[in-house]
Amino acid sequence: MSQRRLPQRGGQHVRTDGSAAVSRRGLLIGGGAALATLAVPEMLKELAWIPDRVALADTMAASLPDIQFDLGTFMPPARTIDGLLVGMPPVHTIFVTARLARTPSKADAGRMESALRTIEANYPYAPGGVFTHVAYSDTYFGRLPSAVVSAHMPKTIDFGQQAGGQPVLKRAVAGSTDVFPGNRVFKLRRPAFNVPVRFEKNDILFTVRSDDVSFATDVVNWLSGSNSLVGRPIASPQFDAGMTVTSKRHMFVQMGLPRNMAAVHGFPWASYVNPFSPMWMGFADQQVNASAPAPDVTFLGGHGIKLTDARSGDYFDHGSIQHLSHVLLDLEQFYLNGRVPDAGETDTREPYDERVQYMFTVPPELPPDPNDPFTDGGGPRNSGTRGAFIPNVFRGADAAERHAQQFGRIGHNDGLHRSGRTADGRPIHQRIDGPGFDSMDTIDRRNTPKLQFSGFFPSADFFANLRRNVGAVDLLEKFKLDEEDHGLERFISATRRQNFLIPPRRHRGFPLIELT
Repeated sequence: MSQRRLPQRGGQHVRTDGSAAVSRRGLLIGGGAALATLAVPEMLKELAWIPDRVALADTMAASLPDIQFDLGTFMPPARTIDGLLVGMPPVHTIFVTARLARTPSKADAGRMESALRTIEANYPYAPGGVFTHVAYSDTYFGRLPSAVVSAHMPKTIDFGQQAGGQPVLKRAVAGSTDVFPGNRVFKLRRPAFNVPVRFEKNDILFTVRSDDVSFATDVVNWLSGSNSLVGRPIASPQFDAGMTVTSKRHMFVQMGLPRNMAAVHGFPWASYVNPFSPMWMGFADQQVNASAPAPDVTFLGGHGIKLTDARSGDYFDHGSIQHLSHVLLDLEQFYLNGRVPDAGETDTREPYDERVQYMFTVPPELPPDPNDPFTDGGGPRNSGTRGAFIPNVFRGADAAERHAQQFGRIGHNDGLHRSGRTADGRPIHQRIDGPGFDSMDTIDRRNTPKLQFSGFFPSADFFANLRRNVGAVDLLEKFKLDEEDHGLERFISATRRQNFLIPPRRHRGFPLIELT
């Protein structure tokens, strides 16, 4: 296991990934005090480890990408797992939402930029340091003169189910399977997960990412007003607009970590979680070919993908829409159909091949272990990870409808592919989702497995169409499918949704304020 404290060598600080940071960045933080104002499950601190990453250049802030969320250059190359190229993200991500009391001042724009540069001056822009980016909601833009916003906000163009002429940023809407008035009520969704969705009205979303939880929480606490960064007294940013933090949502992505968390907490389904998976549901979604390169999902677009009227040099050209959801996971139903069978009862547990079909498609991609399709995920023993890493195969935008008609069921990925890819199978979104474990929005107020979902999309309408298509209620009703054969929808409950616009780096400090 890597050391959390960063030792010094010859005037430089040596990071755990083997690369060196210039001493001006002052990485002398310890693990304990920095966690004081952000609740991180104690067991998670013990179970997660800091990976040894390939050494990368210590890049100055001036050369950081204009696409805020384009981390590709600063992450190690993808590696092959079970024959698939996989890119594992920073282990820890903390989503910090905040509200403003009033419209920011022009001075606030400079203060925000200064705050972000302070973070970058004290932590390397690397997985062994800290990545921080910031996005703004329609609530924020609603505080500005509408003429200024309208003049610079990109508009959609006709693309598939996306109509042209719409602003790229809109308030989030309910997904077709969310608990929301007018939506279908899923009979198989259990009462503890029958939580209505709410649409948040935060102004700001900070996304803070690091392999070291103490580094990420140090930055989050500093943004929240700790007045301490890297173990030194450094004034936290203060804005004339009066920023108040409203939530801090911790996400962790590491192979085997969900299984270990489940075992430590004694969940009845713990032994069914694949011990190699980075996700609660036992499968990985970090396959490189399942996520678009950052430029492709910006308003400007890239590699032949362009869904807005933005042109190079426009104010928001390298911006994108960042969606943030909070999702409860009913893993007892996913693995056990709600309960462990008693002796002599019919075994209603969900075997590996069933779970593959819920997640991916039909027929199943890989055969289960013929001797035990449950323990350790139940996947094939001839797979290095027992089938946690499965190819994300594009079978056409009509695969969900074909499979609903031919097999009477739909896989989750089939639904995503209805509108989430180009005709030749390239993704048009970049996901940064992963496991969470906290009590937010749970009925019993106990820590519960979550999906902390976020991703980048060319427009809010594109995401709304994508979420509606993966819900596939239209196909459920058209082909009179059973709810138990309908992807993941009965196991997931979104309780919060909000859309944000993540601007280019050059305009990340309260965008458009300088034009008012």
